[in-house]
Amino acid sequence: MNREFKSYKKMREIDISQRPREKLVKYGFESLKNEELLAILLGSGTKEKNVLDLSKYILEHFGDKELLNATVEELCSIKGIGIAKACTIIAALQLGKRITKNILNRKITKVNSSSDCYNLVKEDFSLSDKEHFIAILLNIKNDIISTEVISVGDLNSTVVNPREVFKPCVKKSAKKVIICHNHPSGNPRPSYADRKLTNRLIEAGAILDIEVLDHIIIGHNCYYSLSKDMIIKGDEDE
Repeated sequence: MNREFKSYKKMREIDISQRPREKLVKYGFESLKNEELLAILLGSGTKEKNVLDLSKYILEHFGDKELLNATVEELCSIKGIGIAKACTIIAALQLGKRITKNILNRKITKVNSSSDCYNLVKEDFSLSDKEHFIAILLNIKNDIISTEVISVGDLNSTVVNPREVFKPCVKKSAKKVIICHNHPSGNPRPSYADRKLTNRLIEAGAILDIEVLDHIIIGHNCYYSLSKDMIIKGDEDE
């Protein structure tokens, strides 16, 4: 939605107790709406819009998913948003995303099922409009050594070389690996190319004595496990 907001008040005309920063200090962050949180990041508005109106406009213009993936150039296309404010917005959103991911992943140290893998990487994929390819490196006991971003593609595909997949495996002495990538379309069903790549990786892994346990394709709230050869809902326990 691309709706203009008319500013009826200057910020100095708003009761001080109702201004975002003062509300945050007095009542805590839970009391603030999204536009108020964003207004604190922006700090100031324009002659036509106070900072709250500008924040509302940004949230309406982008929407949650689009804002999370917005570039500096896209944000700067909005009047009143310069490079400094655009960078502040992006940094705040990505910091929050990373902290959330770290908290969620802290509990997952061992892989016992494909659902463990899905829960480990779904935050990387859920809001992305690009295809990411990730390798989960495991030791002989299925403890997670690390997760490695192998490549990031365009809107429809990414190019993966088996050499790049197994390079970190060899370097970190992994005995097993699970491959994960997303389909931005939301449909996790594997293509012919996905199945062909899986077979190539299994063959290459056998030569290196590194077992490819699974290739998991992430969709919208679901995933496809090639080892099970089936689509699984994201909230299902195995």
